[in-house]
Amino acid sequence: MKLSIVVALSSAAISHAWAPVSNRSFRQATSLNAASIWYSTSTGNTETIAGYIAEASGLSANDIGDATADEISGADALIVGAPTWHTGADEQRSGTSWDDWLYDTLPNLDLDGKKVAVFGCGDQESYSDYYCDAAGELYDQFVAKGCKVYGFTSTDGYNHADSKAVRDGKFIGLMCDEDNQYDMSEDRAKAWVDQLKSEGFF
Repeated sequence: MKLSIVVALSSAAISHAWAPVSNRSFRQATSLNAASIWYSTSTGNTETIAGYIAEASGLSANDIGDATADEISGADALIVGAPTWHTGADEQRSGTSWDDWLYDTLPNLDLDGKKVAVFGCGDQESYSDYYCDAAGELYDQFVAKGCKVYGFTSTDGYNHADSKAVRDGKFIGLMCDEDNQYDMSEDRAKAWVDQLKSEGFF
């Protein structure tokens, strides 16, 4: 009798050990799941920076030209980035999909209260007076829609004369120069993601 009980218990243990377990039990829901990265690029530099941010945050990077309204409106937090191509322009400064999206699509979205972080790419040596101006345009347009911007950074360590991406003496986000300071970009991106985490962005 005792032997029968032991065998029965052993069989039950083995069956339980080999029972299929839902993957859902291993998935930890985090606020990172509700954030997304959106960029557009002309030469590939902004895509490179988006990749650094994606690797540091665990998110995927996507081209804003492929975005649906639901993907933007449905995210709790948005990381957005653009290069500066049309130097000196008052608007449509990036020369990418952002130029149409900001003025044709964004006005139709309800983004009030949404968390936004901005990054930009520019050439501070050749275009010193217009460094990362398009990032400033992203900032202005998303703020106009009621978004709250996180991740302001110091202008120390840069060699530019002027930038529309500066507010109150700080950059409105992460600014990178893949032409002259490419060796600093990855570390800057990692530090910025850490900063965003500390600010409660994610």
